[in-house]
Amino acid sequence: MERQIPKNVRQIGNVSGSPKVYVEDYVDTFFTQMCEKAGEEPLGAFLVGETQKTEEEEYIYIYGAIQMHDLKMEDKNYVIDEETWKDAYEDCKMYFEEGEMIGWFVTHSGTPLQLEGNIVKLHKKSFPKQNTLFIMKDSVEKEEVFYIQKFNDLIEMGGHYTYYEKNPSMQNYMIAARKKNGVSPSETVEDRATKDFRSVIKSREERQRKKSNHMLHVASACLVVVVLAMFAATMNNLDKMKSVQTALNKITAENLSNQDSLADEETDQSQEDTTEEAKDKQEESKTKPNQADYENDTTKDDVTQDNMTQEQKGQDSEGIEQKDEERVSSDTVQGRTMENNVTNGDNGVYIVEQGDTLVIISKKIYGDMDHVDVICKMNGLEDGNLIYVGQKLVLP
Repeated sequence: MERQIPKNVRQIGNVSGSPKVYVEDYVDTFFTQMCEKAGEEPLGAFLVGETQKTEEEEYIYIYGAIQMHDLKMEDKNYVIDEETWKDAYEDCKMYFEEGEMIGWFVTHSGTPLQLEGNIVKLHKKSFPKQNTLFIMKDSVEKEEVFYIQKFNDLIEMGGHYTYYEKNPSMQNYMIAARKKNGVSPSETVEDRATKDFRSVIKSREERQRKKSNHMLHVASACLVVVVLAMFAATMNNLDKMKSVQTALNKITAENLSNQDSLADEETDQSQEDTTEEAKDKQEESKTKPNQADYENDTTKDDVTQDNMTQEQKGQDSEGIEQKDEERVSSDTVQGRTMENNVTNGDNGVYIVEQGDTLVIISKKIYGDMDHVDVICKMNGLEDGNLIYVGQKLVLP
């Protein structure tokens, strides 16, 4: 009958690859008891279990362990004699009828958890099949290492599973072993296993809880720092936006005022031009009859020629006066421009001059052309060429 994958499990280490190894909790408790009894001489046990394969995965279940009656050391090498094998087969047949010995376990005080001496050679001789196991456990630190035979070598495994279920075979063997060693039967193996399991679970839960609390504190502190940073950045950006909005409102109002004043000046200039033209016409009308009285003896053709000459002279005088007015107006504008150049760009505001572009302004103020885009953004200009004389621009 195919064994179902246990549901009540605890992962030890980083489980990866195939096959997956499951060790029953009574077996793990038995290993712990052997570590407590281990001294200078090594203690060993044979692993009893089974291997199952599916289409996707291979599983190894260790549900029993039989202590070696005698594990010897010769020149720092482990030796398993024939008598030890014979006793192990008898115990396996008695307590684990359908079980198969699929590896071995060693605990030794003061021995590093490394493959030294003849371990690999002894394992290949004793367990020639692939996917057989060798387990070493430190009797002091209670640390353990799992090795599996693959590719004709023992390869260290990253982790395994401990599972919990009814295991009367291992329980009976542990009771018999304790009686044989002279331990009082009043303390049952089940109670001891339960206590060991509860203590292990409690200690692990305590470590996990402390770790979780530490991580929670760190995460909370990071969250507070992030929130404060976001708040500070938001307030800083808000202050900048307010200052920029205030400057833009001020510049907009000044630009509107300048446009109104320019419109008024143009209107006044137009009115002045109209008045001057009217005066010139009145003077012409006065001049024509005087000339007619003064030249009574001239012919009509002479009068006509004189009148045409006077009209041409009037037009010439008007052209001269208009050029003088344009020269005066140009001088006035140039005078204003010279005045603006004195303080232009101070206090972060630049007044556009005749012939200015954003490139020219950037070179005047900063000595390069890298500030054109910034000036456009600061003043809300979509087209940097649409500026006019007298316009005020906020400088970054």
